[in-house]
Amino acid sequence: LKYIVVGSDGVRAMMESALTARDRVGVQDFVLLENYTSEAAFIENLRKRFKENLIYTYIGSVLVSMNPYRDLEIYTKNHMERYRGVNFYEVSPHIYAVGDNSYRSMRTEGKDQCILISGESGAGKTEASKKILQYYAVTCPASDKVQTIKDRLLQSNPVLEAFGNAKTLRNDNSSRFGKYMDIQFDFKGAPVGGHIINYLLEKSRVVHQNHGERNFHIFYQLIEGGEEDLLRRLGLERNSQQYQFLVKGNCPKVSSINDRSEWKAVKKALTVIGFNEDEIEELLNIIASVLHLGNVQYGGEDGTACITTDTQIKYLSRLLGVNGALLTEALTHKKIIAKGEELVSPLNLEQASSARDALSKAVYGRTFTWLVNKINASLAYKDDSSKHYSVIGLLDIYGFEVSKTTGNFEQFCINYCNEKLQQLFIELTLKSEQDEYEAEGITWEPVQYFNNKIICDLVEEKFKGIISILDEECLRPGDASDITFLEKLEGTVGGHAHFVTHKLADGKTRKVMGRDEFRLLHYAGEVNYNVNGFLDKNNDLLFRNLKEVMCMSENKILNQCFDREELSDKKRPETAATQFKASLAKLMEILMSKEPSYVRCIKPNDAKQAGRFDEVLIRHQVKYLGLMENLRVRRAGFSYRRHYEVFLRRYKSLCPETWPNWQGKKQDGVATLVKHLGYKPEEYKMGRSKIFIRFPKTLFATEDALETRKHGIATKLQAGWRGYSQKSKYQKLRNAAIVFQAYWRGILARRRAQRKRQAANTIRRFIKGFIYRRKERCPENEYFLDYVRYSFLMNLRRNLPKNILDKSWPTPPAALVEASDHLRTLCMQNMVWNYCKKISPEWKHQLEQKMVASEIFKDKKDNYPQSVPKLFVSTRLNGEDINPKVAQCLGSEKMKYGVSVTKYDRKGYKARPRQLLLTNDSAIIVEEGKLKQRIEYGTLKGISVSSLSDGLFVLHAPSDDNKQKGDVVLQSDHVIETLTKLAICGDKANNVNITQGSIKFTAHGKEGIIDFTPGSELLVAKSKNGHLSVLKPLNPHLNQRRSLP
Repeated sequence: LKYIVVGSDGVRAMMESALTARDRVGVQDFVLLENYTSEAAFIENLRKRFKENLIYTYIGSVLVSMNPYRDLEIYTKNHMERYRGVNFYEVSPHIYAVGDNSYRSMRTEGKDQCILISGESGAGKTEASKKILQYYAVTCPASDKVQTIKDRLLQSNPVLEAFGNAKTLRNDNSSRFGKYMDIQFDFKGAPVGGHIINYLLEKSRVVHQNHGERNFHIFYQLIEGGEEDLLRRLGLERNSQQYQFLVKGNCPKVSSINDRSEWKAVKKALTVIGFNEDEIEELLNIIASVLHLGNVQYGGEDGTACITTDTQIKYLSRLLGVNGALLTEALTHKKIIAKGEELVSPLNLEQASSARDALSKAVYGRTFTWLVNKINASLAYKDDSSKHYSVIGLLDIYGFEVSKTTGNFEQFCINYCNEKLQQLFIELTLKSEQDEYEAEGITWEPVQYFNNKIICDLVEEKFKGIISILDEECLRPGDASDITFLEKLEGTVGGHAHFVTHKLADGKTRKVMGRDEFRLLHYAGEVNYNVNGFLDKNNDLLFRNLKEVMCMSENKILNQCFDREELSDKKRPETAATQFKASLAKLMEILMSKEPSYVRCIKPNDAKQAGRFDEVLIRHQVKYLGLMENLRVRRAGFSYRRHYEVFLRRYKSLCPETWPNWQGKKQDGVATLVKHLGYKPEEYKMGRSKIFIRFPKTLFATEDALETRKHGIATKLQAGWRGYSQKSKYQKLRNAAIVFQAYWRGILARRRAQRKRQAANTIRRFIKGFIYRRKERCPENEYFLDYVRYSFLMNLRRNLPKNILDKSWPTPPAALVEASDHLRTLCMQNMVWNYCKKISPEWKHQLEQKMVASEIFKDKKDNYPQSVPKLFVSTRLNGEDINPKVAQCLGSEKMKYGVSVTKYDRKGYKARPRQLLLTNDSAIIVEEGKLKQRIEYGTLKGISVSSLSDGLFVLHAPSDDNKQKGDVVLQSDHVIETLTKLAICGDKANNVNITQGSIKFTAHGKEGIIDFTPGSELLVAKSKNGHLSVLKPLNPHLNQRRSLP
């Protein structure tokens, strides 16, 4: 489709815009078919559109809908808004267009509307009615009260589908009843109420289903989705195969149906509609009782039936609220009143089974009617202040049925209904056509069509019609049967042109008809009906004693369904056919009082497959829906009609006089246009507000000319638009640039002025602060003082000490001296802490030894400064340097330090090479493999060393002990390291004596003296006075230091 902009209404899909693609997608209105009498052309147009997923097509105002059997993205809120308030022919065909057109007609014309949806089972009737309800729910005005009604209208669908729909061979969700729903609107156009009428529920499905079909959905939903407690209370099992009424179709599961989720939806819907917990419980009790009735089994002898399943009677007694004994009696006996006397006779097995089935059908059928009435009560318009409201009716009713086998009583009623609807459809279609012609001042031409009134009369005529004959046969005394009914038909209507039986038919027809069949020639085709079951289904009788038991039920729903007045009413109830005929007559009255719209639903195939187009099946439906008849009636006059304004707006470009705008009357403009196009007088007529075109080829030629003309128009429009858009774009850019430049220049100027003001204020405050800098803090100097402090802190941040040896620190202002000291202390503590954290255990031990050495030797011994940068080692002797015998003598004693030394004898001071070993307890002097002397730390009295840079030192040991030989004079090349180790091991740091003169010592009871004399080189020798003389040059750095005052 092509989309164009129409005024302020936004984007609309113009119906005529698809005419250019008609060869591919077909025409959107069958009226525009050139060969409109050809059924093949009709079906080919359907095929083209179905192939392109275009499931909707018009026949004038009638919508033809094809079931796509899949979800299409054409039902969103955006689509609803697109069709809202738009002229019917200005949009592509859609169910929303029909709904909106009916709604607008109701609002503008003030006349009630109805939408008739028909088609066979599986064609999509129920879905179409749902879409219309959803459209009204979204697009109509709403309030809290209105929203409640909208919700109830929408939620009535899942409830009615659960109780009235079933899986059939043709449709997994087939409606087994007809439904007419009135939606009531207030003066604002908001839905405020509703009312539902149901027709001909297929009650026989309760007790019997064909192979491949199911009972009503609610039974399976209850079993699959019901809670365990609920099923236990109802006496049910979660297995549908356990119930006789659910196994006959042999189809407990359907892939397209989720009974469990549907059960949740139904429970929610019942709550929304207004059912209370008690009503829901009693309703489910009735549903469960129907299943239990189906499991009631009979036995017995002598042809008399008796119930063999007492358990089922117990459940039924509780669920139905009746006396079990009375129910048992009623299911096995029948009561007859003859001449005022009651006669009770037993039933045989066949009669008892029929009574059970009749009760099941009656209970379910009446409960369904009660359910519809309950929904109506919740939807009722309760505003007493205003009785006036408008109505849109939705008729979702079974379509014409032609089965492969012969038809039954229900099918006869359905086809009779469709005959009546077809009669109404033709009458209303012709009437609307005639009314439009008269309104436009165009002469009406009578249309020849098949009037099916003759068939309707055949069925419904009093005394002579099929229904009257059927009722008469049901009521007459004697042995009336289905065959006698057929014989009476042959005798009464045997000469009718549309009625045939085996007896009345020719030889060829007899071959395809049974002796118990009759044939009706409907408007849609011939249908054979088998008379077997006609009388029983038409009577639809329930034995009196069964009615009496149900009237005594404590179940409130059944109390309303079975009225006690039935027992006292002597009048025989109306037959099913008569009731249906009366309800159909009322329906016709309702529809005649409203303005109708039509939706004809078509099923594309029986396999429910998407994209499959079964031409034979579709041709059959086209025929019995009367679509060709409808098209012929519509095309009897003119195929195309449009208001002058719409026609002129679309085609004005084809005439120079009407392009680009026509200033006069629209009718004159159209007359000028068609004259220019060369329309012949017989091709069109001019009405009061519309132009009528007789032949589609005339419209198609005009459309083709427009398509050719569009290219030239498009080129001119594009050129003009591009020039205009570029000029507008340039002008906008230029104006924007001027505005932007002026704005930006203003910003820059304001910024410069702001900076100048700020700079002047800053300088002014700084100068004033400098003047008052010596005074206490005040407003005049606070900025200056803050700046000075800030400058100091920033300078300090940039020039913090890099390490703990860096003692530099910026000079603080007077106001920050104390703060500067605190910061300096904190900074030093932080650096020390960081430094300490990074020290390894080995380095820490090294520093500790260096600290001891500093405490002993700093500023006291000349060669101490040279030792500071040299690391102390753990020992100067390796394992191979120590004699094994010495290691053996030491035993478990651990050597902590070892160094090679020179020992000077006490006699003659002869130098001897020795090793000094330090252990935990003592200092040991070793000569090769011998321990020469052990000096325990506890006995070591002191250590003497000179202040010079020599390596001599004396260990003062006691001489009164024979093991000790007195003081020991030793020399070491690593005297600072050796003495530090010795002081640490023996805890003698305070016993190291550094002398600047001579050192006295005692050996073997004799005193000795060591004289230290500065010299040019180191020399150790015995002097003439018997002293040990040590010559050692002074450290020049130390001399300089000592020479300072």
